[in-house]
Amino acid sequence: MLIRIVKMSFDDSNIEIFLKNFNNYKEKIRNTQGCRLLELYRDRTKVSIFFTYSYWETEADLEAYRNSELFKAVWEKTSILFNDKPQAWSVDKLDS
Repeated sequence: MLIRIVKMSFDDSNIEIFLKNFNNYKEKIRNTQGCRLLELYRDRTKVSIFFTYSYWETEADLEAYRNSELFKAVWEKTSILFNDKPQAWSVDKLDS
């Protein structure tokens, strides 16, 4: 199991657009081969910062998604809204 955490920051004027886009695509992403979980978090103090948290069966599943037409569509609509470079981490769960 691979866990992917992505940190994204937006101008206040782009937050509603981002949330609408996320809501439009979230079920398609969740139904992608190998995706076991997709959640969206918002920073409590810096409300323009968001995190996605996703579980993938294998690294190959994540890479297949990242090379898919779905990801390209999501990225095209999301990346133009950023006000800072996104950061991403792939991590392994050690304890739960």
